[in-house]
Amino acid sequence: MSEKRPLYKTQSELREGMLARQNFLSNRETDMSKTAREGMPQVILDTICILTFFTLALFSVNTALAEAIPDSLTKKLAEFKGAERGQIVSLKEDSLTREFPGFSFYALRFRTYPVARLPPEPLKINNLFIVKPDGSVEHIVEPEGLKKFFRTALVPVTAQARARDVAKAWLQLSQEFYQDGFFHFSIPEDSLQVAAKDSGGVEVSAKAVVNQQGGNSGEIAASLTFDPAGVLTNVSESVQIHRGIRPICQATKLLDPDPIVRGMAEQDILVMGKAAKGYLDEQRAKTRPELQQAIDEIWQ
Repeated sequence: MSEKRPLYKTQSELREGMLARQNFLSNRETDMSKTAREGMPQVILDTICILTFFTLALFSVNTALAEAIPDSLTKKLAEFKGAERGQIVSLKEDSLTREFPGFSFYALRFRTYPVARLPPEPLKINNLFIVKPDGSVEHIVEPEGLKKFFRTALVPVTAQARARDVAKAWLQLSQEFYQDGFFHFSIPEDSLQVAAKDSGGVEVSAKAVVNQQGGNSGEIAASLTFDPAGVLTNVSESVQIHRGIRPICQATKLLDPDPIVRGMAEQDILVMGKAAKGYLDEQRAKTRPELQQAIDEIWQ
């Protein structure tokens, strides 16, 4: 077997390849049906792909964290049959610790790629769980619920430095409602702007900007208003984010006999970059040596 090299070496070649990608996706079902008729090996590949999708979709709540979650949260999650299919992530940011001492924050995410795993009601694809100092647990699934939590739990904000800190804390939590596991956000310091209100109080604005990798782009812009007593009176948010390339079984196409299909698979994996590593690792662990070698080569 001759050594196989990625078909796309330069950014210009990648851009040219992306022009053909939409064609590949729209015709993929037809191509797969044709391949299935032509020979059994490709059927096996597609079966491996589907099985891998479902394996990736089944995340255990008990193994997603390197550290134990609080007992109160474990009991709360046990109320939802099927919650174990999600991935729970501890949200630890300095602004959250400063503004909400004694609270701990967790996101429960249900994977949407490569195959969506629908959560059991009342859970959503993205969930926030807040463990309070008294041990009670609050479940939040949308920004309106987060506003209520901030109004209830925040100590009055009268200093501009704290207003900036609260804006950071808001964005660090609200971004979880839009997360699919492939976005990476940052909050630039120069996006934090505080202005005094004529009627007293302050208004602070900030942005969580999407890391432009793998075709991802956009931002979440938030504005929080506090009255003269430092009480949060309003939160407005504008969300403009765009998903880039996501896993759709590209790894199993690295040995496809059609060079266009193979090239599109390579190009997608290269564009996704580090975000594809978990997907590739899972696929590599379940496939035959030839495909393992192809995955190793594309990852190098």
